[in-house]
Amino acid sequence: MRIDLIAAGVKPPAWVREAFAEYQKRIGGGFHLELVEVAPAKRTKSGNVAACQAEEWERIQRHIAGDAEVVALEVGGHSWSTAILSRKLQDWRDRVGRVQMIIGGPDGLDPACLAAARVHWSLSALTFPHMLVRVMVAEQLYRAISMLHKHPYHRG
Repeated sequence: MRIDLIAAGVKPPAWVREAFAEYQKRIGGGFHLELVEVAPAKRTKSGNVAACQAEEWERIQRHIAGDAEVVALEVGGHSWSTAILSRKLQDWRDRVGRVQMIIGGPDGLDPACLAAARVHWSLSALTFPHMLVRVMVAEQLYRAISMLHKHPYHRG
């Protein structure tokens, strides 16, 4: 199954690239993780947050596949355990075969993006840097996929 992580933001720090690549390499068992970066909107001190979100959504939207399950990562989404994520991955694999997870820029996701996503996932009520979220999602996907394959990585 293909998992696309569509993220607003380019040129992540080296440690983000390296950590993401490490989990991307470890994911196996019929799952393939791809990162799709879209340019963030240019922000100014007097910038319009809604306009920035809309501009990023326009760029993200170009990568959305009609046959994929779309998941918006946002603080107001559902909080899942790793076991629940594992079951969701199994369901998506069996039902649609492709998942696209969206990470917004510093201002979050546009309301139109949230409306377009059938699933909303919250990693935590805490606020994380959007570049760090890439690594956290990749790690959780690796852990959840490991559970599906009865790998001892997940110790519950």
